[in-house]
Formats: sequence, C-alpha cells, structure tokens
Amino acid sequence: MKNIAILTGGDSEERVISLKSAQVVFDHLPADQYRCFMIDFQKSDWKEVKTGTQIDKNDFTLHIAGEKIHFDCAFAAIHGAPLENGQLQGYLELMGVPYTCCDGYTSALTMNKHNTKTQMAPHSIPMAKSVLLVKGNPIDTAPLLAMGLPLFVKPNSHGSSFGVTKVKAESDLLPAIEEAWTFGEEAVVESFLPGREFSNGVFRHKGEIVVLPVTEIIPETEFFDYAAKYEGKSREVTPAALTLAETQQCQERSRYLYQALQCRGVVRFDYILSGDTFYFLEANTIPGISPASLVPQQARSAGWELGAFFAALVEEACAL
Repeated sequence: MKNIAILTGGDSEERVISLKSAQVVFDHLPADQYRCFMIDFQKSDWKEVKTGTQIDKNDFTLHIAGEKIHFDCAFAAIHGAPLENGQLQGYLELMGVPYTCCDGYTSALTMNKHNTKTQMAPHSIPMAKSVLLVKGNPIDTAPLLAMGLPLFVKPNSHGSSFGVTKVKAESDLLPAIEEAWTFGEEAVVESFLPGREFSNGVFRHKGEIVVLPVTEIIPETEFFDYAAKYEGKSREVTPAALTLAETQQCQERSRYLYQALQCRGVVRFDYILSGDTFYFLEANTIPGISPASLVPQQARSAGWELGAFFAALVEEACAL
C-alpha cells in the first residue's frame, strides 16, 4: 500500500479552494491501495491535517504514533503558491518524492500568463493581443485602448479569476489595473475575443498522452469568473456541442500545448472559439478537481470513475 501526501492549503487567495480539492482526492483515492494524509502548507508551517503533526522538512516524513511515515507520492492539490507556481517541486525532487503535477519550470512558466504567451508565440498558437503592465511604471492607455473595448484586465500570475475585470468603458480601465495589481506586481491587459468559451484537459496514462472530451462553459455572469467557477453561476456541457472538425482542432491544440510546454500530470487548457478558430487563453497546471469541476466532468465523460482517475495520476507520477 502506497503512502500518499495530498498537498493542500497554500499561501494565496486560492487556499480555500485547495482545501476542498484535497478533501475530494482524500475521499476518492481507493483506500485499499493508498494510505492518504492531507498535508496543509501555510508559509513555513507544514502539518498533517487530522493530527496537526508537523512534517519533518529534513526528509519530508511524518512521525505519528511511533511510526515514521515516508511518502511514495505527493498528490498536487494546491492551487497557486507554493506549488502551482513551481516553488515546491525542487524540494520534492531533492527529497526523492514523485509528484502528480508539472515540474517547477513549467509550473512557474504557465502561472505567468505573459511569459506563457511569449513562449508560445513562435509556435503559431492563436492568442488574443495583450500588453504587460508592471506596478509602479507609468501607464500609457493609448496602446491599450487601441486594442478596442471591451478589454480584459488580469493579474499576470494568479488563478481562479481573482482580480479579473471586463472593462467596457475607458473610465474603468485604470481602476481595473489597480485592482489587478492588488494580486501581484504585474497585470495583463488583453483584447476581447467574441465567441464561446471552452476547456480541455490532458494527462498521461501509461506513458501515452490522453486528451479528454472538450467542455463548453456557458457562464451566467459576464465571463467565467469566480462566481461562475465556484458558485454554480455557469452551465457546462461535456462533451461540447461541436462539429467533429472543431473537436479535433481543440483536442489537437491541447495535445500540442501539453507537449510544447513539457507538461506532466493533468493540465487544463482554456480557449475562446472565435469564428472557426480556437484561441488559447491559458494553461491550468493544477486544475480544479471537485466532482463538479471541469476536468472530473471530462474524465467521467471519457469513462473514468474519479477514484480510478486520481489513482492513474499517482501511478503515472510514480512511474517517472
């Protein structure tokens, strides 16, 4: 039986979501194959949730009831810092603990929206126009407004749609940038793409890349914001109502991105279908994994029971 450390908590506003994701993994990983421990990370305080026992950082072990517990795998369930941004992976590698997400480089890259776009630009991946703004530098609104209204303003390195604003009027642009800067030192201003929103998960199983069915997201709100993601303010259709050619275009783009970004574990790619083209929005290297989240919906549509899906991620990590 493998000992699994389910990594949860974290230091960002996404902490509350991470705690819920970890509980889903804990509840669904087959108990006859895995002994699971939820490990809450909060700054330098790393502890097992049930007993409050501190992790021994010298070798990433737990000492409970006279037993020294070594972990066979770490299941990634921290959205945001310090895992989705790539900070913890190097430590886990030094400790010899496999983990179920992308490595530190890919995680740090994809957490940075601007750098991901820059990396993908030579690959002819269709993307919205965007401008990076750094807090403290002067703002010239002319090139931003030249992209046309509405505009999207986003924190450059944050998830779960925190700090994202759809700007419809010129007077709202600077306040939206200031709001994005409350979540980090950089903001991205992005051109609006009219169209339908889609998402597509990819993972490896027994060494082979598996592209899951595509989901269409139909938000009740202006866009797929926090309320749409986590408060039921959206309708999701899996598999999406697309033509065969559209489905193939989306899935082939997801497969290409997964390989080009050197991804590991399960990654979700988000798109806008504008006209007949899927425009890449962003990559989520630790996507939501509650039963209602997009990737679990796609996994079920592909015939995976949630426990078996999580187990496949563990076994793939252990096989690397």
